[in-house]
Amino acid sequence: MGKLFSNKQKSILLGPLSKNNPVVVQMLGICSALAVTAKLEPAIVMALSVTVVVAFANVIISLIRNTIPSRIRIIVQLVVVAALVTIVSEFLKAYAYDVSKQLSVFVGLIITNCILMGRLEAFALANNPWDSFLDGVGNGLGYGIILIIVGFFRELLGSGTLLGFQVIPEKFYEWGYVNNGLMILPPMALIVVAIIIWVHRSYNADLQEK
Repeated sequence: MGKLFSNKQKSILLGPLSKNNPVVVQMLGICSALAVTAKLEPAIVMALSVTVVVAFANVIISLIRNTIPSRIRIIVQLVVVAALVTIVSEFLKAYAYDVSKQLSVFVGLIITNCILMGRLEAFALANNPWDSFLDGVGNGLGYGIILIIVGFFRELLGSGTLLGFQVIPEKFYEWGYVNNGLMILPPMALIVVAIIIWVHRSYNADLQEK
């Protein structure tokens, strides 16, 4: 990895996974974290979809950044993102139709994801395509990690399953165990995200407000 990536590029790729996570540090993308994490499978698919869109949108905008008139740059960014989201949406309908139905309109709403537009404005417009690609992958995966963690606990505690498979033994239910129905409600996603933020900042003292 040392030969492929400079220290700067390692920081660009790995920083969003923890130290500069877009969800728990920058407070971006929280709305979708509430909407698609009742089950683990759609959370994983959404995470991968956002990662693909952010990475390739970053590359495209970086490649054409010097030819985009400043006054229409937002329109150009939206056109690029909309095209990529359409491709991802059609791919999901073709190869993962059930998950596509679960995600419903939220795949289309990737277009308005503040992480995506933020990276295009803050990074892709000022950096080369390779660095922009790494930034997109890093931020997409950083966002995805939070979705997957939230989806894991919500499905496990709310339904007793993971990826649709029963993981809590039937014997537990015979002994009186009951799934926590509150976990599949959107407010619980916010509470789980808040717990993740608390744990993250407990281990990163420099992020704590003085």
